[in-house]
Amino acid sequence: MKQNNLQVSQPPDVDGTVPKPPFSFRMLREHLKNISIKWRIFAAFSVFALLILAVIWLFQSVLFDRFYEQTKRAELTHAAETIQDNLYSPDLRNIIEETARSGQIYAVGVRAVTGKSLFSIDFSPNRFSDVIRPYLLDILQKTVAEGGKHYEVINSGGSADRAQVYATVQKDSSGSAYMILLYTMLTPMDATTRTIRTQIVWMTMILLAVGAFLALYLSRHISSPMIQITATAKELATGDYDVSFEENGYREIAQLAHTLNYAAQELGKVEHLQRDLVANISHDLRTPLTMISGYAEIMRDLPGENTPENVQVIIDEAKRLTSLVNDTLDLSKLQSGTQKVEKTEFDLTETIRGILHRYDKMTDYVLTFEAAEDVIVYADELKISQVVYNLINNAITYTGKDRRVMLRQIVDGAQVRVEVTDTGEGIPPDKLKDIWKRYYKVDKEHKRAQIGTGLGLSIVKTILDMHDGAYGVRSALGKGSTFWFSLTVKEMESPSEAPQGLPPYSGSPTQKEEEHEK
Repeated sequence: MKQNNLQVSQPPDVDGTVPKPPFSFRMLREHLKNISIKWRIFAAFSVFALLILAVIWLFQSVLFDRFYEQTKRAELTHAAETIQDNLYSPDLRNIIEETARSGQIYAVGVRAVTGKSLFSIDFSPNRFSDVIRPYLLDILQKTVAEGGKHYEVINSGGSADRAQVYATVQKDSSGSAYMILLYTMLTPMDATTRTIRTQIVWMTMILLAVGAFLALYLSRHISSPMIQITATAKELATGDYDVSFEENGYREIAQLAHTLNYAAQELGKVEHLQRDLVANISHDLRTPLTMISGYAEIMRDLPGENTPENVQVIIDEAKRLTSLVNDTLDLSKLQSGTQKVEKTEFDLTETIRGILHRYDKMTDYVLTFEAAEDVIVYADELKISQVVYNLINNAITYTGKDRRVMLRQIVDGAQVRVEVTDTGEGIPPDKLKDIWKRYYKVDKEHKRAQIGTGLGLSIVKTILDMHDGAYGVRSALGKGSTFWFSLTVKEMESPSEAPQGLPPYSGSPTQKEEEHEK
């Protein structure tokens, strides 16, 4: 049988109150997640201060005696090595006296076999040479048994004072063994330790007070701009793109505020451009619908108006409406990534010629195309054709009174570049960088294109980005604009080897006459 994973809440007590669930580490973690950054920083700084004080207390109080003994042992070891290195030096006595005086040491050297004294110098405070001399043989035996080095802490003379002994047995150049014994007083550290502990107690209270103040100040100083940014970001989330994030505080917060200000500005622009797009599309939708509805009512209500011309108007406006809807859907699909690129090898030059021949029946504009050779590219033919269509439509929309649109194909090494030039008014320099943005429209006064919908450049940019192709625009006020894109060349054919399906395009006969007259 399957068991249902149902969560049963705890029943209320007799008085009607629901008992609190038992404590768990999961509850603790959830509770810690809700703590603000200010108190997190305060707690971290406080714990760090306590840790530092604990380390100071450990080393200066608990381990003080051990460190003191290790320091004295190191002094004795260094003194013994100095004496050993200068054992046959003429200045041995001066070296021993200087070494013993600096460390308040009693130093004695004896032959291991004969017990003959090599030197004996006592600079210890209580002159312990008489105390340690009876134990020389015993210490020699311990040193030999321990491999030549011996440390020992003893009570000197039965008093409470302690002393440290270091002995080493070495051999001279003749092979005779000798022992160097060093003896120094270990000063009682009880009073010193109590003094240090008292100081540490006061230091702990003072540092905790100062640390708490600094922790509270730093936590507020660090968290205040973050709290302010969070509050402003909530306003931004409601759609208020006019908010301003204060770029103050430390560098990372200032950079975050600067980035959020930039994001708010861009979101504001997108919101404005989206409204313009909705207005433009609504206008484009309303116009053909009005035309279709108007002509249909005329054909219904007025006798004799059911003519082929009126039917053609309805057909043309229906096609325009279909074109607008298709372009809008295409842009949405391309930008959402649902449409994939299906690359094949095709003749780009021949494709452009075919597109221009189809325009002969759709428009009375003068369209010319210059290409020195046919070029094979590896790309999505349908989408690249859409790029060419949209650039031509854009040029037809904005070209000048001469109604000319020029296309040119330029091969530069491994790249083929296609340019579409119009003779219109041009684009202001400050708007060139924005024309490829989504929803952007240079002509704020809505202009209804004869062919196209006004969404062409967004589609062009998206398709070329999918092909990793380059694109751009050159424009000068009063001299028109040139939109271009480039792709990687797969193969080139000479004009004699070009396909014979369509001749090189240079305009229809009617267009040639208009061009000649101009």
